[in-house]
Amino acid sequence: MGRGRPKPELKLTAAEGDQLAEWTRRHKTSQALALRARIVLACAQGQSNLDVASRLHISKATVSKWRVRFVAHRLDGLLDEPRAGAPRQIGDDQV
Repeated sequence: MGRGRPKPELKLTAAEGDQLAEWTRRHKTSQALALRARIVLACAQGQSNLDVASRLHISKATVSKWRVRFVAHRLDGLLDEPRAGAPRQIGDDQV
């Protein structure tokens, strides 16, 4: 029997797998999104959070965060959310 909390099961549809693979290969994809896609793809192959963290040189908590977010929100969960706080008062052209 495994130790720690049970991790949510992660299964991909063919379309999700294709989209994640595209995000890892496309040059215009942000590095953060590409990393999240690599995390989810590795988790979907049945690798443990610890194995994925070690292979990608990131923390186990980071792997867990993106696994849980993907299971809850699918592909949309990997996209950047708007930041909290007041909207900007000065635009880039004024800076």
